[in-house]
Amino acid sequence: MVRRRMPPATLALVAIGLVAGGLWWWAVLRLLLVPGESGPVEGAVAAGGWGLSLLPVHVAASSGRPGALARRITRASRRRRWGAGSGLS
Repeated sequence: MVRRRMPPATLALVAIGLVAGGLWWWAVLRLLLVPGESGPVEGAVAAGGWGLSLLPVHVAASSGRPGALARRITRASRRRRWGAGSGLS
């Protein structure tokens, strides 16, 4: 098995995501378990995290290669012709 090192930028993004997820869970659990002691910060963090979960999937970043999306769409939509029939009509 080949073990590859994760680039530092990717590692930093993963760490930021884990910290943000932990803060969101902390805010949600605090709102649920101790609603009298939680304040507007917990509410804002919980609402913001929930709002981010509503983003559509197509908002996600592409692979980063120029033209990767166009090649993927072209490859997926190309009709295959198995016979020696006529060309495009």
